[in-house]
Order: sequence, then C-alpha cells, then structure tokens
Amino acid sequence: MPQKTHNIYILNGPNLNLLGVREPKIYGRVLLREIQQRCETVASGLGLTCDFRQSNHEGELIEWIHEARERSSGVIINPTGYSFYSIVLLDALKAVDLPVIEIHISNIFRREAYYHDSIISFVATGVICGFGAYGYELALHAMAEQLRSSGPVRKAPRRSNPRP
Repeated sequence: MPQKTHNIYILNGPNLNLLGVREPKIYGRVLLREIQQRCETVASGLGLTCDFRQSNHEGELIEWIHEARERSSGVIINPTGYSFYSIVLLDALKAVDLPVIEIHISNIFRREAYYHDSIISFVATGVICGFGAYGYELALHAMAEQLRSSGPVRKAPRRSNPRP
C-alpha cells in the first residue's frame, strides 16, 4: 500500500514579497521565490508536498487557513506583523486542529520589545525564529517528524487570554 503524501501549507504574511529588498540587514537578501524553491526541494526529500503562498491581506491568509483544514496535514506560517495583534488569525489557527509551526526569519527576541509577544505562538506546536531563510527548511523537517511520529498532532487547549 502506498504511503500517504502529506501536503503542508506554507503561508507567508505581509511584506514577505519584498524579501531581499526590505531591510536586508535584518531579513537577508534571499528572495521569497528562492525560499519557495528550497521548500519544494526539501519537502520532496521528506516525502511531503508543499503549497507555498504569500499575501499582504489578513483575510486571504484566514481563507487559506480555513482551506488547510481540508487540504493539508499541517501549517507552517510566517505571520509577520500579524503575529503580535491579529486575534482573527489566532482564531483561524485554533480552528484548523492540525500541527502549526510559526516561523520568523529574524530572532524576534533580539529586536524591539513589541516583537517579543506573538499571540500566534499560543496555538503553535512549535516556533522557529532567527535562522533566516533556513528556518523554513527547519520547519519542514520538524513538521515531517511530527507527522511521522504521531500523525497529525492536535493542539492542547489554550488559555482563554493569550497574553501573560
């Protein structure tokens, strides 16, 4: 019997279309399409497929998260600035009931204080930050391990107030 291929949604938030140009000292010079190519290669080697998307619109990201419930085995998301205030994105991720890995290209804990409190982290299975574009590859390896070791991981119930 052939093994099921897991499709992973890799969702990218606002301004990531400007990677390589926008603040290269923080985000590097790698373009988003290069990250996508790397992800496709890594995913293939792990027996996964990936559906790689980017939007500057919160509503579109939410629609994709809703879609992921039926069409994917997990979500890797770089929510960018939405990490710190988007309750609606948080609620959408709560509803997917799939493993979610939050990634950030920069180390958000070495930046200004307003980057330290991601509310998205409260629904994430894990968080990867500070490894630049390579963080996406790390996230794919982590997702493959999650799926291999226990199938889709259901998230534990979270506090009603995600802010400490």
